[in-house]
This record gives sequence, structure tokens and C-alpha cells, in this order.
Amino acid sequence: MANIKFTGVHKSFGSNKIITDFNLLGKEDEFLVLVGPSGCGKSTLLRMIAGLEKIDEGEIFINDQKINELHPSKRQTAMVFQSYALYPHMNVYENMSFGLKIEKRPKEEINTKVMQAAKILKIEELLERKPKQLSGGQRQRVAIGRAITRNPKIFLFDEPLSNLDAALRAEMRVEISKLHNQIKTNMIYVTHDQVEAMTLADRIVILNHGNIEQVGTPEEIYNDPANVFVAQFIGTPKMNILKVSQEEISSNQINFLGNNVKIPNVNLEKKNYFIGIRPEHFSVSDDSEYKFEPKIDLIENLGNEKIAYIKMNNHEISAKISSQNKIENQMGFNSKDIFLFNENGERIKS
Repeated sequence: MANIKFTGVHKSFGSNKIITDFNLLGKEDEFLVLVGPSGCGKSTLLRMIAGLEKIDEGEIFINDQKINELHPSKRQTAMVFQSYALYPHMNVYENMSFGLKIEKRPKEEINTKVMQAAKILKIEELLERKPKQLSGGQRQRVAIGRAITRNPKIFLFDEPLSNLDAALRAEMRVEISKLHNQIKTNMIYVTHDQVEAMTLADRIVILNHGNIEQVGTPEEIYNDPANVFVAQFIGTPKMNILKVSQEEISSNQINFLGNNVKIPNVNLEKKNYFIGIRPEHFSVSDDSEYKFEPKIDLIENLGNEKIAYIKMNNHEISAKISSQNKIENQMGFNSKDIFLFNENGERIKS
């Protein structure tokens, strides 16, 4: 059991600032997911924990032990890479045991740990195979097994599923989640895939340009986004965000999709705002609070649901509804599903 703490961490490459004043406490046995667009500093943070990148400023602690200057082998972390990083001339058993052999562990201990890891990952029958004889999913299991044998305090995953096809990614997400529940060890997982973040995480850290935009459980991030960036980053399709000028505000109401909408418990000023609503919060039922006539540009049929792309008053919005429902002349929404942001993109809570 371990916790990890970042205090005022900075990292730059030349004049390019990657991480700026990063502060975070990772709890014991927590599955922490770092998510954000490419270049936001996710992998750099992981490499600094592992000791593969030096920290410019600040401190990182594991269980109150400062690790800034510790050699990577002394940090009790194990990293699983996107590229698997398996030795092609070694079989699965040799790949999984290699780190322990380098540490000169006893043969019996090595064998016990490799067999335990193989059993957990259900790869006992693969131990004599070479990496070229394995599928992508099997190779990733081997890479994870190699990390398990190290018995680390913290597992570090750097986009481990991005090389797999969609079906294998879904399968491996389940396996990694089961693994965390089984071995009860801290995991820090880097991804740009919001589905992985939402399904795996105890808490999500959303990064943008090296800064934390929000930290919270998947439910908190989805239901209570701190700003426009977070609101649009989590959710598929992304949240509809429309700019509202001060001319569209009157009598404490906002003109939205042809309706004068009252935002619950918010006193509107004559300012510019952003108004947001998720595609899944549109409805074709008659009991919606507000209604409008959609001008449909395109419909994507996804099997159990369909996404309608709509043009309204120079705005483009998307709506997600069940495939069992027909989109005819009317759609609706409710004021409780509306998110309001100020002109700087920060959330205004009702």
C-alpha cells in the first residue's frame, strides 16, 4: 500500500514548459487516470515518477519518501509501455523473469513470482512462446506480468492499449480493472482515451498544457465539469457549447434554440456566456420543458442509438437518441440539463 504526492512539480524542455506547478495527492490503492490531449504532459509525469526524466523543480514523494534523486531501480515502481518492450529472443517466462534475474533474486523466488503472475493473467500456457508467436493482447499481458513480478508499490501504465484493436481494448480494460481489484496496488494510468478514463478510474486528473483542469471521480467529472474544456473533453459526442451574447439575455432568461430559458437559481447579468448541453440530454418525447424544431443535416446510425447533427440559427449541435425513437418535427430539453459558463469558460453553478 502506498500513496504518492506531487508538490510544486515543474518540467520544461528548453523554453517549452510541459508541467507547471503540479500538485496532487494520490491515495492508497487508488486507480488514478491522467487524461488529456496529446502534448499535455501526461507521459512526462509518468516518466518523472519512474525516474526516466529529471524534475526541474518541486518534489515527488512515495509514502513520504522523497524520490527525486532515487535511482529508478530503487523507486519500487513498475512501468508498462505502449510498445510492450519485450525482448524478441526471449520466451514469455524469460521476459517476465528478466528483471528479477538482474536483481539476482533466488531461482525459487523468481519461479514463484512468474507463475503467480502468469496465473493472475491467465497466460500459463504461453510461457514457452516467443513474442512473435503472441497476439497484441497476449503481448500486453506479458508486459503487465513482467511488472507484477516486481511486486511494485506503484504500477505505471503509459497508454498500454493504444496499439490494440477496439475489441481487444475493451477486453483488456476489463482485465486491468480486475487486476487492480485483485492485487490492491496503486496504479497510475495515462491515456488520451476518455472511455478508458471513465471505465477504469477511481479518480480522473484532466490535464491541459501541463495544468490540472479538474480532479474527481468519473461521475463528478461528467456531471459537474469545472469549465468548458472539461465539459467538452468528457462525453461522446462532446458537449454542445454555444456562445450567448448579452443581447440574447432578457428578464433573467437566455434565448436558446428559439426558447427563452430560465436557468435555475442563477441571476443572469448583461454579459457574454457559454451555454452547454450534452447530446444525450435532448429528447423526442412530448414531456420536455422546452421544445424546438430541428433542421437535421445528417444522422449517424450506431445500432442501439443514433446521432443527429442539427443546424440551428448558425449553430451546429448534435443530439444522441435511441434508435427506437424517430426524429420527426420536434425535439426537446430541460433546464436542469443545461450547463452555464462565464465568458472565460469557467462554470457558473446554480
